[in-house]
Amino acid sequence: MISSKLTHAVLAASAALMVVQVTGCAVARDQQTVGSYIDDTTITTRVKARFAEDPAVSAMSLNVETLKGTVQLSGFAKSEAERNAAGRLAANTPGVKSVKNDIVVR
Repeated sequence: MISSKLTHAVLAASAALMVVQVTGCAVARDQQTVGSYIDDTTITTRVKARFAEDPAVSAMSLNVETLKGTVQLSGFAKSEAERNAAGRLAANTPGVKSVKNDIVVR
């Protein structure tokens, strides 16, 4: 009984490994590489850090997502000035290719 469970576990692990190898380590829906995923994560972190450092931007109310260097901003800003400041900070972050500013002013 124990060897049967062990056999099933080994087979399941082998199947999972084969799936990863066949997919080429794709890490997102768009099949981006691991390297580009790490680059995008780094950009997202940099943008969020800039938001946290800037007193004009509420980092807790804004969301940042990055895909292939394109940063998408979303969430709610208190003013048009805050929305624009967030877009400017994101655009001036190293590695950012473009910014899609979907922040809504309340």
